[in-house]
Amino acid sequence: MTVAQKLKFGENEMQISEEGKQLIKKFEGCRLEAYKCSAGKWTIAYGRTTNVKEGDTCTQKQAEAWLEEELIVYGAYVNSAVTVPLEQNEFDALVAWTYNLGSTNLNTSTMLKVLNENQKEDVPHQMRKWNKARVNGEKVVLEGLVRRREAEALLFEGKEWHEV
Repeated sequence: MTVAQKLKFGENEMQISEEGKQLIKKFEGCRLEAYKCSAGKWTIAYGRTTNVKEGDTCTQKQAEAWLEEELIVYGAYVNSAVTVPLEQNEFDALVAWTYNLGSTNLNTSTMLKVLNENQKEDVPHQMRKWNKARVNGEKVVLEGLVRRREAEALLFEGKEWHEV
């Protein structure tokens, strides 16, 4: 049984669309050799951190397969946490956000709280707040995260995000 099959789905049983995948690919980029991300974690492919160590490599085909596997898991996290109906663009934005920040941040976020109170108009503002990373022990705003959060917020609203 896969991790995704073990996860409990909530009200929604949605899957990320090609549009959501494109946002993730744009902001994660694809690197076929392991590197340390700004948070100091070993990372490979499209932002994969699971079981990655220095010196690891992968093929483009493996990177694509890993992304597909992980998107099922991250989609399940969102499906499990969200209790209100979602449009596809909203789901895609939430999966992209969660892919970058993790399920713990999703589950403890004010963003999820306001979303589940059906205050969708406040969700983009809440998404944009998550633009910092810990660098050398200090939380700093990163321009890449500012751009990514803006793209996710625009996608959530159903607006054009590609030029961000």
